[in-house]
Amino acid sequence: MIRTFKQGLRLWTIGRVLVRYRLDAILFTLKPLRPLSFLLHLLPWNWFRREEGTRGERIRRSLEDLGPIFIKFGQMLSTRRDLLPDDIALELARLQDRVPPFPSDQARMAIEKSLERPIDMIFAEFEDIPLASASIAQVHSARLRDGRSVVVKVVRPGIDRTIRADLEILHLIAYLADRYWADGRRMRPREVVSEYEKTVLDELDLVREGANAITIRRNFEGNPLLYVPEVIWDYTRTNVMVMERISGIPVAHIEELRTRGVDLKLLAERGVEIFFTQVFKHNFFHADMHPGNIFIDATDPADPSYMAVDFGIVGSLLQSDQHYLAENFHAFFSRDYRRVAELYVESGWVPEGTRVDEFEAAIRSVCEPIFQKPLDQISFGHVLLRLFQTARRFDMEVQPQLVLLQKTLLNIEGLGRQMYPQLDLWTTAKPFLERWMSEQVGLRAFLRSAERHLPRILVQLPELPVRLQEALDAERQRAQRDAALRAEVRELRSLLQRDGRRRLESLVGFGLLLGAGILTQMESVPQWFGLAWPTWPLGLIGLGLLLFSLRRGDGALKSMRTIPRRLD
Repeated sequence: MIRTFKQGLRLWTIGRVLVRYRLDAILFTLKPLRPLSFLLHLLPWNWFRREEGTRGERIRRSLEDLGPIFIKFGQMLSTRRDLLPDDIALELARLQDRVPPFPSDQARMAIEKSLERPIDMIFAEFEDIPLASASIAQVHSARLRDGRSVVVKVVRPGIDRTIRADLEILHLIAYLADRYWADGRRMRPREVVSEYEKTVLDELDLVREGANAITIRRNFEGNPLLYVPEVIWDYTRTNVMVMERISGIPVAHIEELRTRGVDLKLLAERGVEIFFTQVFKHNFFHADMHPGNIFIDATDPADPSYMAVDFGIVGSLLQSDQHYLAENFHAFFSRDYRRVAELYVESGWVPEGTRVDEFEAAIRSVCEPIFQKPLDQISFGHVLLRLFQTARRFDMEVQPQLVLLQKTLLNIEGLGRQMYPQLDLWTTAKPFLERWMSEQVGLRAFLRSAERHLPRILVQLPELPVRLQEALDAERQRAQRDAALRAEVRELRSLLQRDGRRRLESLVGFGLLLGAGILTQMESVPQWFGLAWPTWPLGLIGLGLLLFSLRRGDGALKSMRTIPRRLD
């Protein structure tokens, strides 16, 4: 009862916010209320009020008023450009996940409870004023007793309950939208909310985030392009994570980078290389690479490198998706639209029965105008976006892993163009993709696959004779069963054919007998009731009965002959 009451209050709050920002019109797009849309102009609060800002601005401000979970939901929606109009998506991308910090004594209590020891036994120093504060967690600087500088990430106390309560509201809204909203089928609201639920609940688990960080750190071990801080596992729990503290220039501080003399062209190209290395070589990529999570090591301005933090959201692709995506990019920039369409069908991203020629024409009409611009003005991320949007018209199912990839690519490309506006992402990426694709086929791919599977093959090798004998025995038993089944089918067909012939003979005999009986009585028929009846209609009836019996008998016999012979 209390839970239902709280949900009702939350829905009432949402309603007030919609009215405040003139978004109550959304309610009248629902099918049951659409005939009553004229009432919108009769509501008192709409009589003298003007709209302030565009629809995108009003939606953004309403989400900010509704709180952290709705802010993060709006941020996630901003990446779904295949669903939202561009003006709304761009405005939602401006949502900032900045909320007031929670009190430091609560942070201390959470740390001590999770690590089961006083905070002074863990840290020589602990800063009560947080370095950063977001909707799910906040970060404090500290120093371990061994002298290492670290950051401590602490999940907000009670945020789990808040998130789950707001997720229930979002699921309810999504259900109503899916059922009653005209655009419900296209927007797939229930699917979008489920996708968001998985992402936001994953971010609550800092052990999972630490594991993601360690994976990317290991992947780039020995590679100077990207540095990932070390996770201090002794002091990491589900709601507390301790990591090495890094020192760098925020990637958005372009003027500071210029002042330091950093080679921005090289830095932008290395960002592209890092992205494609994660996606195609490691198949594990940081999917939340916004400016707040990326720093630059400018110790050597001629040889700059990246540093990354916050690994709550990561992505990976199926091997087949990797292959199709790489070939898709290559085919697009070669203007081979036929191959692009074929790849979408082959990958299963669009239904198998999709007409390739129609899909090819749609892709050409959308993408060909892009090539009227110089390559350094073509957005690689928007190319992928336009391809997905076009494919949605052909019932492309939502591919969450590709949505994360698109979001990350847009972030990387945006950062690269801020540093070096003439960045030609395709020229930078093409050699990498061609090299990767060449490694997926040919002798090197065969040897790599053999090396990967060789240990398993060697383990199973002693069992090979036994398994071969078992396979031969199974094949022999299957052949015997098939032979017995074929014999039974032949016997059954023979029985059915004999039965059919007997039925044919019976029907023909019955027809002849009936026809003959009618013909023999024809002379007496005209005397019935003292009237003279013509005899030829009775003859036709007898002949018709005879032909009918012959036809039915012949049909029965033919049906017996069409018994399947596939097992013979």
